[in-house]
This record gives sequence, C-alpha cells and structure tokens, in this order.
Amino acid sequence: MMARADSVGAATDAVVQALARAAVSAVEAVGGYAGGVYLRSRSGELLQLALFTGLPLPLFRPWWRMQVNRPFPVAEAYRSRQAVHLADAASAMSRFPQLVAGLPFPFASLYEPLIAGAERFGVLLVLRPATPGVPVGARDRRRLREAAEGLARELAALSAAGEPVVWEGDPVTVPAPPPEAEAGAGGARRAVDRLTQAVLSLDRQGRIGFVNIAAEHLLGVGVGQLHGRLLWEAVPWLGHPSHDDHFRAVFMSSEPVHFSARRGRHPPGEWLSVGLYPAPDGVTVTIGTADPPAYTPTSAADPGAGSPADQASALYRPVALAIALTEAVTARQVSAVVTEELLPAFGGRQLAIYLLDERHLHLAWETGFPQGFLNRFDGVALDVRLPGVETLTTGRPLFFESMQRLAAAYPGIPLDADVGARAFLPLIASGRPVGSCILGFDSPRGFSPEERTVLTALAGLIAQALARARRYDSEAALAHGLQAALLPHRLPVRQHVDTVGRYLPGSAGMDVGGDWYDVVETGSGRLALVIGDVQGHGVAAAATMGQLRSAVRAFALAGSTPEQVVRGTNRLLIDLDPGQFASCCYVVLDPASGSAQAVRAGHPQPLLRRPDGRTEVLDLAGGVVLGVDPEATYPVTELRLAPGAVLALYTDGLVELPGVDIDEGVERLRLALASQPPVPLTETADRLIGNAADRPDDIALLLASLTGGCERAVTAGQGTDTP
Repeated sequence: MMARADSVGAATDAVVQALARAAVSAVEAVGGYAGGVYLRSRSGELLQLALFTGLPLPLFRPWWRMQVNRPFPVAEAYRSRQAVHLADAASAMSRFPQLVAGLPFPFASLYEPLIAGAERFGVLLVLRPATPGVPVGARDRRRLREAAEGLARELAALSAAGEPVVWEGDPVTVPAPPPEAEAGAGGARRAVDRLTQAVLSLDRQGRIGFVNIAAEHLLGVGVGQLHGRLLWEAVPWLGHPSHDDHFRAVFMSSEPVHFSARRGRHPPGEWLSVGLYPAPDGVTVTIGTADPPAYTPTSAADPGAGSPADQASALYRPVALAIALTEAVTARQVSAVVTEELLPAFGGRQLAIYLLDERHLHLAWETGFPQGFLNRFDGVALDVRLPGVETLTTGRPLFFESMQRLAAAYPGIPLDADVGARAFLPLIASGRPVGSCILGFDSPRGFSPEERTVLTALAGLIAQALARARRYDSEAALAHGLQAALLPHRLPVRQHVDTVGRYLPGSAGMDVGGDWYDVVETGSGRLALVIGDVQGHGVAAAATMGQLRSAVRAFALAGSTPEQVVRGTNRLLIDLDPGQFASCCYVVLDPASGSAQAVRAGHPQPLLRRPDGRTEVLDLAGGVVLGVDPEATYPVTELRLAPGAVLALYTDGLVELPGVDIDEGVERLRLALASQPPVPLTETADRLIGNAADRPDDIALLLASLTGGCERAVTAGQGTDTP
C-alpha cells in the first residue's frame, strides 16, 4: 500500500508500481534503510522526488525538487550518466559539501542513473549506514546497477506504450512494514505504563505504533488519537521547523538525540525534554517534564509580533543557511556568510567568531566591535569565566537581553557598550568543540523560544562548516605538497618536437584534484604523451593520480604497446582502489616521422590545429573509464602529424561548466586554439589556460607540436591522408 503526499502528477499507477518495486528491492539488495527514485520533470530542468521509502517524507521536503545543474550528487548522476557512490561523510564532504551542509549526519548514499539507450528517466538512490574509509564494494555497485537497469527497461517499455514517465506532483511514500511483535510484549507494556514519562514507538515513516499511558497526560492527546498517525500531525508542536534537524539526525544516523521543546506556543506551554532513540526498525520517543533552560531570562524587551527577528525565525532554518554556506570553503568565507546573511536577518550589528586551538580560543573574525576591543580576549584559556568560554565548555547558548543582565551575570567583565543585547552560541560539530560565536545587538531585545532554537541550530551548522573548512585547509596543504611532488617538474627536450604542460587548480571547493599530464621517453626514440583525470579532489585523488602516473611510466618504459599500457593501468586501478575511476588519453608519437598511435579511456577527444590554422576535434575510438571493467579493451587509432601542427590534450575542467553542455565548451576551446597566432607553444598554453582561470574544477593541459622532420598531415583513421 502506498500513501501519496499530494498528487502523483503526470505519472500513472503503472509507473508508480514500477518505482516502488525497484526502490524497495534496491534498498534490500545493498543493505540500506531508505531509498527512492527521482524522475525528470516535464520541462527537463528539474529532477523531482517521485517515490520514497524508509524515512519520514515531510522531513526531506527541501530535497523534493532538484535543479539538474545543482552541485548535488543526484543531479551529478543524472547529468554525467554515471553512478555516484558516497560511502561516508568524508567522501561526500570532499565532492558535495552542499549535501553535507544541509544533512550533517553520518550516512552513506548511492545514486544510479536510470538510462535506457539514449533516454534518461531519472536517478535511483539508496541511503544506508556509513562505512568510514571503506568504499562501496563491487557487489553492491553491481546490485544497484542491475536494479537501475531493470527499472530503466521497465520505464522505457511503459513510455513506448504511451505512459508518461515524468513527475510533476509531490512524492509518493511507500510505508515500511510494521515490526513483528516480540515475545513478552504484554509484560513489557505493563512495565512501560508504570513510567511517568511518555513513551512512543515510531516506524521508519514516523507513524506512531506503541503509546504508553503517561503519553495521554503529557501530550494532551488521547491515546486513541495517536495510534497510526504521523507524530507531527498528532503532536503539532513537535512539528515546528526548529525541531526538524533533530528528527533528521535520528532517522539518518544511529546516535540518540536529546532536545528541549515547549508544548504549545499560543500561549506558550511548559518545557518538556524529548529523547529520540533510533533502531533499524524505528525510533523510540521519550517525553518528560523539564525545567526551563537556565539561559532563558524574562524578556526585557518585547520583540513584537511580525518583527524582523520573528520573520527571520521562519526564514532562516538550518537548511536555508546551508544554501548560503555551500560556496564557503575557508573559515574566513564561512564568517563572511554569517556576517552577510545571518546578522541582517536577526537585526544584529556585531559578530565575533573564536576558534578553539590547544584549549585556547583565538579570534578568527570580528565586525562591528570597537577597534581593538576584542584583542584582550584573544587566546583566552578554557578555565577563564567568560560567556564566550562557558557557552563552549557547557554546550549551552547564553542570551542576555540587555547589557545590564550581562554585567550582572559576569561582574567586572569589560563591555563595549552600555546599551544593547548579546547572544553567545557554542560552535560544536559532531560532538566536538570548534569555537564560539558572539552576536551583538545595538538595543535591548527579547529572544523568543523559536529564535533561541533557530540560533542554536544555526550555530551547529556554522560549526559544521567551520570544521569542514579547517579540514579543507589542512588537506589542501597536504594535497598541494603531494601534487607538487607527483606532477612532472620538467618535460623532456627532444629534437623535432616541443611539449608544454600546464596545471591549474580549481577555484571552488577543495582546489587540488586528480588531473595529471606526463611526457615519457620510451627508449625507442618515441615519446608517450599522457593526460588523465582521477575522480574526486583532495589527498586521495592526488595520491591515486601519483600511482597512475607511475604505472603509465613503468608500462611505457617497459616497451608495452599503447593498448597494453592502458589495459594494464585499468587493472591496476581496480586492484588498488575499488570504486575509484579515472579517464585517460595516451598517445605515442614518433617525432622523426610524425606517426602516432592513440588510445582513449573515457576522456575528452583531443584537438588538432593544422599548420594552416584549421582546427578540429579528433574522433578517436575509445573504451570505458579506468577502474570499471577489468576485461575492458581499448582500441588504437593511427595518426600522423605534420610539422607545425599542434596536438592538444586536456581534462574536462577546461571545457566543462555547471549547467552548460560540454560540447559547447569543447567548441569554445577549439575556436580559441584556432585563433592563436603563430607564437611559441608556451604562450599558446598560457593563453588557453588563462581563459579558464575561474573554473571550479582543476585543469590539466598538454600541448605537443612538431618542429621538423615530418612529411604528412595528421589523419584520424587508419593512417590515410586527410584530403
């Protein structure tokens, strides 16, 4: 039985049934706990979540619709037609920080495009527990691919029969089967009914199963009105947006979650403590009475209904700030986002961010405070009694509605103003202290319970972004060092041929990737030109790049043929790093005659500029990317270069931009190469790279040009001359 969130849109029941069978079987096949299917919209510009199973659908509303050009894994799988496997948060963080910023929980996600021939229908996805440091195994990749291929064939058949395979409405949810009753359930029920706490059991969809007697009193809802209903419908105050991240966390990870909530809001009710305890078949919820948080003073100023601060509470949920933080990579960029996005929304004027290092807090960012005022607090130890320290050591936010309240709580503390309000927020990511954040306001103001909850949640998101930025900084330094050591420091100088290589790191995210180039003297008078692109960025990609470059050099120096070089490198990559992929183009050139042999493994086609300036995209036969099929074969194309011709090998970062067809980028590069005047090859390389200085991905470029000793023009074919 399937429940519909709203409407199914254009798709028919036959399509929905096919999606349901595929999603459930895929989740079971790879050990997942949730899964679903995205289908393209009628316009083709959106991917829409069509069906979901295993988790409460309302918690994931921000991800129901996805632009196909967004930097998210589901869009990447659809655009690239290749699977995306993220085994843990680290792999997701290096490739898709936007995903981790919005869902900062330990989980793995697998995405398989739904392709039948030239038709793209959407993406099949599975969520499962994270396996830190362990990539997705070949068996699970195969099972998911088989499930996707089967669904794609079924959708293609339905489309051919006239069924619309697009999605325009809200997603359908497939409820998880109810858990089997356990032996001794009667005795367990009586034991739980003796508790004064409310105890509820939820299935994986968030529907209430078991309810004890105390729940009726604490929740103010009859037990009969709770059974079988979604928790957030039966207990509306638990459905407030400020609690969404808590529920997302417990459904997507194995760690318990605890938070405070207020029963009812108009008028505000008593404070309750809420505990969430996850298990594979559902979540246990406990609710008990609690004292008001110690950091909740009586309002000194009425924020007033409809004030900018109240509006911000509705607008600036954690997911919304995650969108603003997606492009922030360094700690300075994160701080700038908070300054530009968060302060104006809440009417703040001052901001300070301190980062923890060696049990001392160091000032990393400030704005709005008198010049030099905060210097006295820079480097303060964690045993000093200051609000910025205590908010971190206790993990509790501190709100002071006036400067007088702050002075009374911390006698003798230096103040930068006589009038105003302050909020001190702990920056804690995954249970680890990162630092503290101070928000300042020019006038006394109250902080409503909603604002306190939202600001606390936002502090957690900021902490995640700062922790990620610090990891990026350290990883970038290591990756830069690796790459500087692994890329060639100089290329061989040979008679009759010039070669020039360039590498440019990306301008967004982890700016060190796995692109590489090399020129190898094979010992037989020939030169091997190679360029490649390892999937991903950071230390892992740079290390894999170094291994592949060494392997290619070893095979080339051993006298292997071009096809043997690429086949051997493919098998080596599969043995070294299952789940890692790389593209490659390998050309062996005889400078004396101009003859060449080329092999391509999933890499962009090279360009050739003829001596008369005509420039074309070569049509080299190719095989699949390295790292996929140990039995893959790679055909060889015979070429011949004329003196003055320029052969250009490059990685996709030079021609690819988000939301733009790669063919357009290749055409722009072809025109740029064709328009180059007869200048030294080094200037040509600099001009081609200079046109792409702001590309988000890293770039490698290798140019080769014959300077004499050759007779015939290049031919892309069986060695025949081009007319």
